[in-house]
Amino acid sequence: MQQNAASNPFSVAAYGDRPQIGLDVEFGADPASGAAFFQSDGRKHDDLKQMLDSNKDGLKLEAMKRIIGMIARGRDASDLFPAVVKNVVSKNIEVKKLVYVYLVRYAEEQQDLALLSISTFQRALKDPNQLIRASALRVLSSIRVGMIVPIVMLAIRDSAADLSAYVRKTAAHAIPKLYSLDADQKDELVTVIEKLLSDRTTLVVGSAVMAFDEVCPERVDLIHKNYRKLCNLLVDVDEWGQVIIINMLTRYARTQFVDPNADEEPGQNEALDADAPSNERFYDESSNSSSDADATSEDEATATGKDKAKSSKASNNNSNNNDKDNDNSSNNYHIDLDHRLLLRQTKPLLQSRNASVVMAVAQLYHHVAPRNEVQLIAKALIRLLRSHKEVQSVVLNCIASMSGRRKVIFEPHLKSFFVRTSDPTHIKLLKLDILTNLASASSISLILREFQTYISSNDRPFVAATIQAIGRCAASIKAVTETCLSGLVHLLSNHDEHVVAESVVVIKKLLQSKAAEHYEIITQMAKLIDYINVAAARAAIIWLIGEYNEKVPLIAPDVLRKMAKSFVDEQDVVKLQVLNLGVKLYLTNPAQTSLLCQYVFTLARYDTNYDVRDRARFLRQFIFPASGGTTVLTEHARQVFLAAKPAPVPESKYRDSNNYQLGSLSHYLNMQATGYKELPAFPVLAPDSSVRNIAGYMQEKLPGESPARSKSSSTKGAGKEAREKSFLSESEKSSAYSESSGSSSDSSSDSSSGSDSEQEDDQLKPAQTKTPKAPIAAPKLIDETSSNPTDDAAGASSATVPHNLNNNAVGDSGTSDSGESSLYSGSDGDSSDSGSDSEQQQKLKDSAEQKQQPVEPQPPAKSSLDLLLDLYDIPPIGPVMTPSLGGFLTPGTPMMPGQAALQPQQARNQIELVGPSHTEFKHKELLNKVSGHGLQLSYRFTRAPHLYSSAMCSIELQFQNRSDQELTSIRMGQQQLPPGMHLSEFAPIAQLQPQQLASGILGVDFNDTTHAIDFELISSGGSARVQLKPPVGELVRSVQIGESCHREERAKLRGMNEHQCELRGMQRDQIDLLALKQKVYECLNVAHTYSSPAEQLHCFAGQTLSSKSLVLLTLQWQTDDALTLLVNCEKMVIGSMVLNELRNALQLSFAM
Repeated sequence: MQQNAASNPFSVAAYGDRPQIGLDVEFGADPASGAAFFQSDGRKHDDLKQMLDSNKDGLKLEAMKRIIGMIARGRDASDLFPAVVKNVVSKNIEVKKLVYVYLVRYAEEQQDLALLSISTFQRALKDPNQLIRASALRVLSSIRVGMIVPIVMLAIRDSAADLSAYVRKTAAHAIPKLYSLDADQKDELVTVIEKLLSDRTTLVVGSAVMAFDEVCPERVDLIHKNYRKLCNLLVDVDEWGQVIIINMLTRYARTQFVDPNADEEPGQNEALDADAPSNERFYDESSNSSSDADATSEDEATATGKDKAKSSKASNNNSNNNDKDNDNSSNNYHIDLDHRLLLRQTKPLLQSRNASVVMAVAQLYHHVAPRNEVQLIAKALIRLLRSHKEVQSVVLNCIASMSGRRKVIFEPHLKSFFVRTSDPTHIKLLKLDILTNLASASSISLILREFQTYISSNDRPFVAATIQAIGRCAASIKAVTETCLSGLVHLLSNHDEHVVAESVVVIKKLLQSKAAEHYEIITQMAKLIDYINVAAARAAIIWLIGEYNEKVPLIAPDVLRKMAKSFVDEQDVVKLQVLNLGVKLYLTNPAQTSLLCQYVFTLARYDTNYDVRDRARFLRQFIFPASGGTTVLTEHARQVFLAAKPAPVPESKYRDSNNYQLGSLSHYLNMQATGYKELPAFPVLAPDSSVRNIAGYMQEKLPGESPARSKSSSTKGAGKEAREKSFLSESEKSSAYSESSGSSSDSSSDSSSGSDSEQEDDQLKPAQTKTPKAPIAAPKLIDETSSNPTDDAAGASSATVPHNLNNNAVGDSGTSDSGESSLYSGSDGDSSDSGSDSEQQQKLKDSAEQKQQPVEPQPPAKSSLDLLLDLYDIPPIGPVMTPSLGGFLTPGTPMMPGQAALQPQQARNQIELVGPSHTEFKHKELLNKVSGHGLQLSYRFTRAPHLYSSAMCSIELQFQNRSDQELTSIRMGQQQLPPGMHLSEFAPIAQLQPQQLASGILGVDFNDTTHAIDFELISSGGSARVQLKPPVGELVRSVQIGESCHREERAKLRGMNEHQCELRGMQRDQIDLLALKQKVYECLNVAHTYSSPAEQLHCFAGQTLSSKSLVLLTLQWQTDDALTLLVNCEKMVIGSMVLNELRNALQLSFAM
């Protein structure tokens, strides 16, 4: 096996096992050994020339293989051109093929020598072997010499008519080469392209379209007659050709079809998208249009456009009289049948395994499809996120720009954009931007909890972007502005200076709209000026103090004094803000700041930076004019500097990328790349669609069509309606052919239930049949004895179409094209016609009366598309950074004492997880620098949810290198855990410089015990054993329950589950209630549930992490100097330990 692999230079094993390029490794010396192709030194070129001059084909073949191997490695083999080109006449087919491969590579560089073999190439064009003919044409087109243009033109013309599809494909590839050499040949080349475009071979059409795009993209008349053929063949073309054809058809559709969303107002897109989940507007229109289609499907060929308009109007009035306002958007424009054909034939390609094909279809739907159908691409794009990092980057870039305008289609897949620990930084930033775009009032709590977890990451650019994302959410969703602002203020006490600095910058933007309510935050930020060294943060603080100096009149002058002392050492951006601060304070408080301003402006006058000097000269004229008197500038200084400034509007940095075609290089770079062509705008009036009709091509009989139907179609096929019907027959004929042949289950028609949106449409849309004799009458249900029809308001369904093989639910929405109902639906509409219009109207009236009854929807059967795109059945790759509980950004906080009574009974009896009421930020030493060989380890319990399991305690480990040498590879070694415990290791730390700090998160499931865990900590300095024992208060998490629920649960936990003690020597009037609660929070991770009106009784609740057993704590004053502690817990040991812990803490703090 190994010998065979070695003898084949292009086998997978030989390619995968070969070393990296640039490594000089000797392989076998046997000339017949394929491994010798890629050796770096190899034999000298003289040996290769001798082998090429030999009379033995074996040596020639060996020499050519080695030469091709050199080219594959990027080495220059151009000096062998004379020796190689002589072998173009070799009789050995293998040698000749390799010679042509070589000539294609070097013919452009060695043009003079290549011209000597022109006659040989011309003879090879007549060779019986198609590979030789194609290779000869490829070499001829690679010789870029003007004198042989007629020869190449003749070769291309002859090859375009070759019997071999491979040669015709090569001719198509040669056309752009010749056009770039001589543009005057365009007319003749266009003739060849027209011939190649009419080719019905899937191997050729992709290359023909590529040549069309390169030579004559403006000649859309060449596409008209081949448009339907390209759409129907699209699914069978190779993947490269599919991408080329879809991109071309996207531009074609933008010039030949009217904008399907033209009736929407500029702001209506988001408004309608926001209503899409309710399924009311979308499915009402779908039902109406489908009703119209079914009611007029039989007589469409003979009906005039006026009659169809009347029929559609009458049907709309009968079926939905209450949705007049909802039918003015999509129903005003009926999608052209050719437009629908393009969307239907490209939809199955969303299942393609090639990411480029999926992206091409996605951009087609984004730029061309009606708004209601774009949601089809969401699952396909999400599926690509499980591909390689490079693919993820492109797909996420496209989703980031789409999510701003079409956020609704991605909201159901919100968790797919959660950041993973293994993601590179640029992927994290893209996902973060998407999450921010998708944030809404319903999902903001989940997103904020996710952001809270990201802040603890070690990736500083990612943390900074997360804080900016929190600011964007706070600015866009007013309901969480206060929560986000308090969370950002909480971050000001973070130990990481960069986190604090970024928080300051974001808070500054938020305070511009709420400064009057939160001036105490400005005071707190002013105190940070002595500790923050990041220039952007210092500048933001100074700007805030200057802008709102009247709110802090005592602090602002002192900040100016401090900045004047350190002005020389500040960064330029800080100096500029100090100058602004000086001007604003001089205008509002000249008595205290006049001398300081003069001092600062004098320093700035001689600064090394010319921007600072220019700013100082400019601002000096406002407060210290050269004339000494009042000037125009001094009179209007207040209006210039103290005017109210609008709050900044945070926007996504990918917003401007919507100006470019989705998926293009320009879109990815967010700048116009060389060769980019603007996507044409939709025409105002639809061009004539009859140009795509081909005489004699559309009148073929459909397989399975009844003779009566075909006869009727042939006798009545006149006018525009007949042309539309004949086109439909052709498209559905290809659809039926593809289904019957089995080449692709969904290749030429929509698969049944092709996506979730279509499944929902099938559930919500009543099953309908055709009424050929009554085009104006409303449709009726297929099964007259079945349950009630659709309840539009509730979105439930009682009937489904069991045999519809061409279900185009989403596709039909917004249109009334009757051709969209498949001729192979499997339901006999003619046999279920009603006797009269009155009977149909009576049934509709009865159905309307039954709409109020709730109907259980039937789950539809999953198709191959759903099975392929069902994302949540696939386990994620790697851990998702998803917290299971809340934190400082969690909107759900403990309720006030009077709030519980306002809740419904069901809500009051629920157990709700809430964030901790107290978090300890002080680290405790776990390993000193002596035992840790220079590594010092400290820890703290964060009381935050752990990423991997809600049963785990989240422990923050802080590593500090206290030695003089660098420590590397800090990781966890052997572990010794008691039975039932589980541990999630912290991320290894690659290196730690002297005195540098690093942190990691350790997750431990203590199994509701206080037994210590024992593990080994390993670094380059050595290893050390560490033991960590949890306090009993950290084994509990806080929960919120109602007063009645608290009493009921406490009544259940009597006897051995109840622990009680009495504390004496504590004076009630001398103990502050807030201090008492704070001490309880510090000791135990519980939440305050309620207190009695007289404040004699205080109740707290928690839940053990592992077993989720309730821990109920009651504090009751029996007398003014006796406090009773009562702990109820199903875990008796936990309850006893909690009681002892709390008793000791309270006695130590409050005992007299």
